[in-house]
Amino acid sequence: MAPSKRQLAMVMDLNKCIGCQTCTIACKRLWTRDEGMEYMWWNTVNTQPGRGTPRDWETLGGGFRDAQAQPGRLPTRRDFGDAWEFNHEEVFFGGQGAKAHLKVVGEAPDWGPNWDEDQGGGEYPNAYYFYLPRICNHCTNPACLEACPRQAIVKREEDGVVLIDEDRCRGYRFCMEACPYKKIYFNHARQVAQKCIFCFPRIEQGVANACARQCPGRVRFVGYRDDPDAPIAKLVDGWKVALPLHPEFGTDPNVFYVPPLAPARYGENGELDESQPRIPDAYLISLFGPKVLESLAILKAEMAKTRAGGKSELMDLLIAYRWKDMFGGFDRDPATIEWTKA
Repeated sequence: MAPSKRQLAMVMDLNKCIGCQTCTIACKRLWTRDEGMEYMWWNTVNTQPGRGTPRDWETLGGGFRDAQAQPGRLPTRRDFGDAWEFNHEEVFFGGQGAKAHLKVVGEAPDWGPNWDEDQGGGEYPNAYYFYLPRICNHCTNPACLEACPRQAIVKREEDGVVLIDEDRCRGYRFCMEACPYKKIYFNHARQVAQKCIFCFPRIEQGVANACARQCPGRVRFVGYRDDPDAPIAKLVDGWKVALPLHPEFGTDPNVFYVPPLAPARYGENGELDESQPRIPDAYLISLFGPKVLESLAILKAEMAKTRAGGKSELMDLLIAYRWKDMFGGFDRDPATIEWTKA
């Protein structure tokens, strides 16, 4: 696989995500409305620590180790969680008024993409949780691409976006096994694999991804890795506070995260105890690797500087005073574009 000329990337600040799922719905309404896509959520926001979607995805294998591809387990539709069916017709059009109420029709799934929402870790009074938005990582070294025997997966030369050619796909699902992040879905109606496309039709028109542009918390930064003026390069390569999820998977992902801070712990007598973090270091290391401790130290130092009356370029960048500055030049108004359906 020849390297891409440029690489699009995204940074998500986990200290600002409120779990509102606006990004999830923006993606769902735009890209996954057709038959066979009912259960697909190309963008998910899971609660950590949690089992996520598909269920226990971090244990299903895939990726690379010592530059060797690793076998993974194929997540089932039940692992993802099927779309629930409700008696909408009866409630809204049945003419029964208050006698009918919304309920599940048939057997309810036993898992879903947001099953463990807001369930935390730790023990009272030092419980904790945080939200983890996830999309396809559009990896520099995508395991899905290497696994596909049909050459149906391509990494675009111009921007590094990883796409599935559905005309070539035959539904073997080796890509789903190989992806360690398990962000590829299978359309059982069309018998093809489908996933996040990084909103490339919008990108080509100068418009940021739907998930990023619709985010009310200003969580997501978008841009090219090699653009020194874009926030991506500053956060990942400059300040080094944005890290990939599970770097040990070996795919070199291009979605990065500013790790979460948390309030101080309470000691045995109810006093604040700053000596130990509320979110255990070991847990954050398991997600983002050992560099996460350096990132947290930088964040805390810059926050302390501003509290003392100083100025911090990093804090100004993360606060994102100017909304469109987060998008690395992809700030065109979608309302000015005449879109055509492929």
